[in-house]
Amino acid sequence: MILRTYQLLLVLTCTTTLFAQQDLKLHYDKPATEWTEALPIGNGRLGAMIFGRVNEELIQLNEATLWSGGPVSKNVNPTAFENLAPTRAALLSGDYAKAYELTKNMQGLYSESYLPLGDLILKQDLGNKKPAAYYRDLNIADGVATTSFTVDGVTYKREIFASAPGECIIIRLTSSQPKKLSVTVDTKSQLPYKSAVKEQLLFLNGKAPSHADPSYISYNKEPIIYKDVAGCRGMRFELILKPIIKDGTVTNQGSTIAIQNASEIILVVSAATSFNGFDKCPDSEGKDEHKLATDYLAKATNKKYDALLKEHLDDFHKLFNRVSLNLNAGEADKSALPTDKRLEEYTAGKKDSKLEALFFQYGRYLLISSSRTKDAPANLQGIWNKDLRAPWSSNYTTNINVQMNYWPVETANLSELFSPLNDLIRNLSVTGAETAKSFYHAKGWVVHHNADIWGTSNPVGDLGNGDPMWANWYMGANWLSRHLWEHYQFTGDKEYLKQAYPIMKGAAEFTLDWLQKDKNGYLVTMPSTSPENTYYYDGKKQGVMTVGSTMDMGIIRDLFANTIAASNLLNTDKDFRETIEKANDKLLPFKIGSKSQLQEWYKDFEDVDPHHRHTSHLYALHPANSISPLTTPELANAAKKTLELRGDDGTGWSLAWKVNMWARLLDGNHAYTLFKNQLRLTKDNDTKYSGHGGAYPNLFDAHPPFQIDGNFAGTAGIIEMLMQSQNNEIHLLPALPDAWAEGATTGIVARGNFTVDINWKAGKLATAKIVSNNGGTCTIRATEPFIIEGLNLKSTKSTIGYTVSFESKKAKSYTVKSL
Repeated sequence: MILRTYQLLLVLTCTTTLFAQQDLKLHYDKPATEWTEALPIGNGRLGAMIFGRVNEELIQLNEATLWSGGPVSKNVNPTAFENLAPTRAALLSGDYAKAYELTKNMQGLYSESYLPLGDLILKQDLGNKKPAAYYRDLNIADGVATTSFTVDGVTYKREIFASAPGECIIIRLTSSQPKKLSVTVDTKSQLPYKSAVKEQLLFLNGKAPSHADPSYISYNKEPIIYKDVAGCRGMRFELILKPIIKDGTVTNQGSTIAIQNASEIILVVSAATSFNGFDKCPDSEGKDEHKLATDYLAKATNKKYDALLKEHLDDFHKLFNRVSLNLNAGEADKSALPTDKRLEEYTAGKKDSKLEALFFQYGRYLLISSSRTKDAPANLQGIWNKDLRAPWSSNYTTNINVQMNYWPVETANLSELFSPLNDLIRNLSVTGAETAKSFYHAKGWVVHHNADIWGTSNPVGDLGNGDPMWANWYMGANWLSRHLWEHYQFTGDKEYLKQAYPIMKGAAEFTLDWLQKDKNGYLVTMPSTSPENTYYYDGKKQGVMTVGSTMDMGIIRDLFANTIAASNLLNTDKDFRETIEKANDKLLPFKIGSKSQLQEWYKDFEDVDPHHRHTSHLYALHPANSISPLTTPELANAAKKTLELRGDDGTGWSLAWKVNMWARLLDGNHAYTLFKNQLRLTKDNDTKYSGHGGAYPNLFDAHPPFQIDGNFAGTAGIIEMLMQSQNNEIHLLPALPDAWAEGATTGIVARGNFTVDINWKAGKLATAKIVSNNGGTCTIRATEPFIIEGLNLKSTKSTIGYTVSFESKKAKSYTVKSL
C-alpha cells in the first residue's frame, strides 16, 4: 500500500526538480583484493559484490530473504516472569549485581542470521599476458558497474546491473574484436548445495540451516544446525543462470558452462528462496523457489539487453534523480583520481567537497539497492554479506542500527522504500505481543535488542548466556513506532496513520504496564539499561542495570507524544489518550549532572568508558525532538556538554549519529568535524588505516567491521545540516559548516510533505524553493532575513533567526529569497 500510495506523488515532484549532477562514480585502477574494495549492486532483493578481477572474476551473490531459522517459538522461557519482581526489588535496594544476575534469567533465544547465497565465478581465457588500461567503476546515478581492460590489443568490457523490474542480475561481456570471448561460468556456495547444467541453464540448489549461532558465540559444538529445530527445517533456495551469446559455442562441462569464441555474452542471473512470511515454516510451508526463479528468468530473457537496460535505468532514475547535492562548484575537481586515492588524500587533510557529495548520494544509492523487498528491510549490511556467520548475524539491531538505516528514507525523497521496514514493524507487533505476555504478563508488544526476518522479539542471550548490558533492553518497539509516526509526518496520509495507530498504541500499552513508581513517585522503567554502556558505583564496582535510564525516559516521552498526536488527528481513543497524558506528566524528568552534562543514569554515575560509542541518552535530541536549542536551551546545552565529553571519535555509525546530533544543536562546524572522520580511509589489513571508524575503499561504512547504518546516517546527517523540520517548521541551512561556503541541493523533503530546494553563497542563504505537496501551514526559519516572493511576506526576528508562517496551497511552489 505504501509503495502504491506515494510513488505517483513523488514522481510528479521529481519532474519539477530534474538537474545535471556531478560525475557520480566510484572508480579504481586495479581489481578488488578485499571484500570491502568490491563494488555493490542490488535491486532490493538480489545483491552482488563485484571484484573486477581479470582472469577469474568473482561476483558474490545475496538474496534479501535468505536467512537461517524459521518462525519464532512461543513462550521460550516460561520462568522469565518469576524473576521480574525480585529484579525490581534488587534495584530498589541498590543491589545492582543481584539485579544483573536475575535479569539474565529473563533472556530468550538468539536471533537468526542473514546468509550469503553463493559465488559466481567467470574464468576468462586470456593467456598469460598482463592486462593494460585496467578500469572498474560503479556509476551510482545509473546503478551500473563496469570493468574494462586490454589484453593483446583487445579491449574487454563487463557491464553489470541488478534490475528491479527485471528481477534479475544482468551481466554483459563484450570485446573490441569479434569472437574473442572464451569464458567458463561456475557457481558455489558456503551452504549445502548441488549444482548442475540442464539445457544450457546452470542451476544451484541449496539449503539454509535451521539455526545459526551469532559469530560471537563459541561455546556450542554445533553452531550451525541443519536438522529440525522446533519442528521446522531451514529454507530452500535456487540460483539459475542463462547465457545468451553472439557467435561462438556453449557446452556443458559437468556443473559448469563453457563459452568459446563469442563476440558478446549476456548472463542472466535469477534467484529465489522459499521464504513465505515471518510466520510460516520455509520448508514445509515455503514458496516454490524453483517456480519463482524460473518465472523471473523467463521475464528477463524475453527482452533484449537494450530493453532490459532501459527498463532498469528508467526505474532507477525515477528514485535516484529526485535529489541533487552540489558543493563548492569552484573547488578543484578530483573525480579523475581513483576513489581509494581520493580517500587517502582526504584522510591526509585535503579538501574534496565532491567526494563528500558522492558519499551523500552513495547512501541514497545503497538504500535504493537494498530496501525494496516485502518483509525484508535493509539489515546490518544492507543486503551484502559474504560470511556464513556474519558480524552480529547481520540482523536487525533495534537499539539504534536498523532505525539508523532508515533515517534518510523520508528526507532524501525515498519514502516508498520505507515499506519493508513497515512490514517488519507489523510482524514484530505480532511476535512482540506474545513476548510481552509470556515474559512479563503485560499488554501490548515489546521488542528487545535484536530482531530478524522471523520477528524475533525476546531478549536474546540464549537463556542466560548473554550480557544484560545489551540483551535486556526493552524499548525496541517504542523506537520503531517513531518511524510509523514519521512516515505519516512526511506524507500526511491519514489512511496510513489509521493502520499505524494501533501498533503505536500497542507499544504504549506495554509501556504503561512496564512503568513503575520510584521512591519520589515518578514513573520509571525497571529494570533499565543505557545501551551498551556501564557505570561505576560504590568505588570501582561496575554496573549495567539501573532504574529509569535517560534513554528509556526520552523514548517513552517521544512515544507518548506521538501517540497522543495521532489519537488527536484521528479523533479516536480519547480515554486511552487521557491515560497516557496523565502518565506522561509523571515521567521521571531529565536531569543535568555534576559536569553540566545530560545525566545518563538514574544517579549521576561515572562512566566506565567516558568516550563510549553509544550516546543513547541523547535520543531526545536526535532522532526525537523533545530537546532542542529552540525550545529547551538549558537541556540543549547539557546535551552539547555530553557530546563534548564523549569526544569526536568513535565507530563509523557512532560518528554518523553525532553528525546528526551536532546538526540538531545548530553547530555545523562541529557536525562537519565528525562527518570528516566518517570519511577516514579504513583498511582491515593495513595498520596505517585500521582500528578506527571511517570508510572502506568502496565507501562502505567501517564500524569496523562493515555496518551499513553509518552510510545511511551520514546521508541523513548532511540533510540535517542543510534543512531541518522537526519543530513544525522548515529550517533552512540550520547547521551549514564554513567548509561548504557555496552549494545547492534539490528535492529534499520536510515534514508536512514539502519538497525543498536550497541555494546558498558565501555561507548564506541565496534562494530556496518550497513545493507544498499537501497544503497546510508552512513556517520557514532561516539565519538571515528573507521574503516569500509572490506573497510579499517578509520574515520577522525570532529565536535563533527569522521566521514567517503562511497557509500554503497544495501543489504550489513558493520562492524564498534572502534580503
